[in-house]
Amino acid sequence: MKKSKGRSKAKRVLLYDSTLREGDQSEFVNFSKEDKLMILERLDAFGMDYVEGGWPGANPKDTAFFRKAVRVDLRHAKLTAFGMTRRPGNTASRDPGMQTILRSGVRVATLVGKTWDLHVKEALRISYVENLRMISDSISFLKKRLEEVFFDAEHFFDGYMANPEYALRCLRAAEEAGADCLILCDTNGGMIPSRLRRIVGEVFPRVGAPLGIHAHNDSDLAVANSLAAVEEGVVQVQGTVNGYGERCGNANLCSVIPNLQIKMGLPCVPKERLRTLRECSRFIAEMANQVPYRQRPYVGDSAFAHKGGIHVSAVTRNPRTYEHVPPESVGNQRRFLVSDVSGKSTIEEKARQFGLDLEGEKAATQEIMDTLKQMEEKGYRYEGADASFELLMRKALGKKRKFFNLVGFRVIDEKRVENEPPYSEATVIIEVDGKVEHTAAEGEGPVNALDNALRKALEKFYPELASVRLLDYKVRVLPSGEGTRSHVRVLIQSGDGRQTWSTVGVSYNIIEASWQALVDGVEYKLQLQRRRPRKTRRRPGPKPGDGIG
Repeated sequence: MKKSKGRSKAKRVLLYDSTLREGDQSEFVNFSKEDKLMILERLDAFGMDYVEGGWPGANPKDTAFFRKAVRVDLRHAKLTAFGMTRRPGNTASRDPGMQTILRSGVRVATLVGKTWDLHVKEALRISYVENLRMISDSISFLKKRLEEVFFDAEHFFDGYMANPEYALRCLRAAEEAGADCLILCDTNGGMIPSRLRRIVGEVFPRVGAPLGIHAHNDSDLAVANSLAAVEEGVVQVQGTVNGYGERCGNANLCSVIPNLQIKMGLPCVPKERLRTLRECSRFIAEMANQVPYRQRPYVGDSAFAHKGGIHVSAVTRNPRTYEHVPPESVGNQRRFLVSDVSGKSTIEEKARQFGLDLEGEKAATQEIMDTLKQMEEKGYRYEGADASFELLMRKALGKKRKFFNLVGFRVIDEKRVENEPPYSEATVIIEVDGKVEHTAAEGEGPVNALDNALRKALEKFYPELASVRLLDYKVRVLPSGEGTRSHVRVLIQSGDGRQTWSTVGVSYNIIEASWQALVDGVEYKLQLQRRRPRKTRRRPGPKPGDGIG
């Protein structure tokens, strides 16, 4: 990264991804070494400029990760190690932290150092001068041995507001020692854009090295602060995919990147890679074992979902009426949601997505709308259950085939030993074309047993069901004040390795609600096999789990 005197309009913003360190510090997130290696390769393929792998020597996992990571053939990203300035009273050459960075095998390192006088006095309990020496010695030592060294000016904005001259002296110490970029950190996440913009503007004329921004999201302004800093001239933005990080998280690169590239005209990644943004977001969420946030801008399931009839009508004529960017530009897709507030245009557009034509089908269209309202009155919701809604539409049009009839089912959930899990078994009797099949199966939970028994009974007649797996299972108790007598809504996601679909069931009995959703899932798969395949996008979901229920 070349140095440039004074502020100038950035022609390209460099992306520094800290998902493997900051993201790993999120509550409920704990990447394994193998997870981190897969994430590293995915971030490199996406087009990140720098990927911070973690803190070598801080724990066995990170140490083992770097041993493997430095041998990964990265085509774009530079693997970066994180560390802190040398310890007080030591020399950089003898400091254990400096040595572990060098032993990690990386060519780029980021060192964090104190720039807030409060931390120097209260946290480190050293003199201001010694802190400056620590910054200078550490940067100088690594810069002589590595290609690039960045300085993370920890708590810089708080430090600048408390003691601007000392905060600037810390930056100059790093710059004079050879730092390639000075990263201004809003470590507490308390800044607002106008204040941050003013401070960045005051800093630029007083240092010569390029500046970067590292914003936390405690005020829900990390993305806004990062963009404000770029508008003031910073050339490197640090953040994490999906905004994972300590406390409220870090700047979400899934929002930063399209805002920079689409809204501000600042290239970050090739256009074809930007179209994989949602895919990258979902992959990281899967690795983090986190449910993707539906309303996350740009990449969430609801980011381009339209529900109100007026919205749908307008969007079908011109997407710009209610969409700020084309969903395809970030790898997402437009969705039309159906509910009791849906109008005729929503139903018709949804039918077109399913390959159904409601032209001239006034009676069927009205039946669909009436049925929808009746079902939602009972607690059904179809916004997240497209497969069930398609079956509802096909039934109204007389195009829904009945593949089997239920004769009966029974589920046994038996606790035999106090300290052992319950035993679950399901028996299903079905009839297909006059032939009766009676099947039993065990499972890890009653719903899993019922799922196993149903598919076992049907596979003799429909072998294609062997590829179907139950991917996700959600239960919600519907508000009624009835306690354990309340109705429940079950949402099931199924998949066959090529695509996924979701179905819904509602009942006061959780097994009956689950049965409804399971049957819809099976019938949807069989409908797919018996009509012309539609081009669909596979949505990443949880890994198949046999223990659901």
